[in-house]
Amino acid sequence: MQTSLNIMREIVFDTETTGLDPLQGHRLVEIGCIELLNRIPTGNNFHRYLNPERDMPSEAFAVHGLSADFLKSHPLFAAVADEFIDFIGDAPLIAHNAFFDLGFINAELNRLQRQLIGRERIVDTLLLARRKHPGGQNKLDDLCARYRIDNSRRTKHGALLDAELLAEVYIELIGARQALLGLTNVSVAAANASRQAVLRPRPDPLQPRMTDEDRAAHRAFVATLGETAVWRKYLTVE
Repeated sequence: MQTSLNIMREIVFDTETTGLDPLQGHRLVEIGCIELLNRIPTGNNFHRYLNPERDMPSEAFAVHGLSADFLKSHPLFAAVADEFIDFIGDAPLIAHNAFFDLGFINAELNRLQRQLIGRERIVDTLLLARRKHPGGQNKLDDLCARYRIDNSRRTKHGALLDAELLAEVYIELIGARQALLGLTNVSVAAANASRQAVLRPRPDPLQPRMTDEDRAAHRAFVATLGETAVWRKYLTVE
């Protein structure tokens, strides 16, 4: 979303599910979203665990560690749908293997007879990575290793943590890291320029480092430059 103040808002998101296919009855169990403004995380996040109203297959539990017993005390997607839709607004949505996540979110929205999220809003970082690193390993852990992003906390998949890591990966993939550093430097310089300097006299003045011999040598050099030399304007009168 582009505002009148030229601020770009983007949402990096990830999901966890009970399986691989919403058409086979699998459901969302976690959503994590990170807000970016001009490619900088704002700290404004959306994170919810969800009750899938079904069992948790062992294969899915091995991936994210979310059990049916843990999830049954959390809200249904219907209870958080409005909050989720308000949070993402009309911003571009960034995810890794994004159409997998989008398929599950749209399946939940469809159950509620709510408007689906259009594919045109999606930025798939897996596709970006394949274009930038053809033939390379482009899983999230592989990209973290490539860009030296610390993912040591990622012992299992988790929607919010994975979205946080992906936000860093996304900035690297699109080459925005240097631009952000430049923006930070400009902002710091502007902030410093707005501060009023406080000048305090030294209690003991510095001793002059130029000797009489230095001054004489400088005058002799300037004399060789001719009568119109600009340096003559800075010579003190004897």
